[in-house]
Amino acid sequence: MGSDHDINVLNSLITTTIDSANGFERSAEDAEGGRFADMFREFAEERRQVVSRLQQTVRGLGGEPNDDGSLKADLHRRWIDLRTALTGGGGDKAVIEEVERGEDYLKAKYDTALKDGELSATAQSAIRDAYESVRAGHDTASALKHSMQADAGA
Repeated sequence: MGSDHDINVLNSLITTTIDSANGFERSAEDAEGGRFADMFREFAEERRQVVSRLQQTVRGLGGEPNDDGSLKADLHRRWIDLRTALTGGGGDKAVIEEVERGEDYLKAKYDTALKDGELSATAQSAIRDAYESVRAGHDTASALKHSMQADAGA
């Protein structure tokens, strides 16, 4: 059995990661036909897999895993900003800047959890594995942003 602390931290990450997946799915719809639709769908699918693995860990610890997002706070606002960038003619650069901001927020949540010395080895291991996917998404968004700045001569 895991501690309540393990389960609470994992469930918090599950909620934030679901928010991320939902945001990418909505953004893929908004970007339909745009150059980012496929990338957003891939990010969403990857996040769903992360959520599933974290939920399995919570069940393994004897807890009840979260199964929906928060639709509140900072990450949700990031997705609203992204939708505005997609539909408001801000261009690809604005879209990628919003994606990177959302990814920064998500990565920070995982960074905080990884520094939590009260988590069990099981919880830490699950978070580390999930973090690899989150970091890869963050790095992709960051690389895209930098390549666009280079293309624009910024």
